[in-house]
Amino acid sequence: MLDSVFTSIIGATESTVTTMTSGSFLICSLASLILGLVIAFVYMYKHKYSKNFVVTIALLPIIVQMVIALVNGNIGAGVAVMGVFNLVRFRSIPGSAKDIGTVFFAMAVGLATGMGYITLAALFTVIVGLANIIFVSSPLGQKTGTSVDRSLKVAIPEDMDYISLFDDLFDQYTSKSELVNVKTTNMGSLYQLEYAITLKDKDQEKLFLDEVRTRNGNLTVQCGRPVFAKETL
Repeated sequence: MLDSVFTSIIGATESTVTTMTSGSFLICSLASLILGLVIAFVYMYKHKYSKNFVVTIALLPIIVQMVIALVNGNIGAGVAVMGVFNLVRFRSIPGSAKDIGTVFFAMAVGLATGMGYITLAALFTVIVGLANIIFVSSPLGQKTGTSVDRSLKVAIPEDMDYISLFDDLFDQYTSKSELVNVKTTNMGSLYQLEYAITLKDKDQEKLFLDEVRTRNGNLTVQCGRPVFAKETL
């Protein structure tokens, strides 16, 4: 019974077009659309998304299926597969790691349905989809403990030496600190310092900021989540 998973409804010949009937084409197309929708819903689970990208993901399997269905011969199949995977290059804006992974997920399903492996494509979609949902819902990749990363921006007068101004506070309240940027503001009368810090205990954040405000003369202090570069593959 398991062998039927790896059986194509089109038949094992070198040319897909010569053996595909209208019925098998419709079955493959319907399977591609359904599985594309499943992939799109998996992608949307606990993830920020745009409508255009979700629609593209839902349609990608049937597009790839059509490309593979029109391939003749083994050499052509190899070239076509390389070309299809290069469709990722059409995305002008770099996507996140999950975006790129979902594109390859949808293309892999389209490759399977294009060659007639409907059951295999469905099984693959279920396995990867469930794994995706489980991994996203689990604490995998999350930081543990009470420490928390923060971006700290502090304004100080121009005549104040900032090199070791907050070192004792960083030693007391943070496990890691780094000065990442310095710039002048307010017509050069103020320095704005930007630090990347990791607080030892997030419950002491207010106490830490009060100490910083005392040190910089109650000028502007801004503390928030760091802005990471978009993760890409």
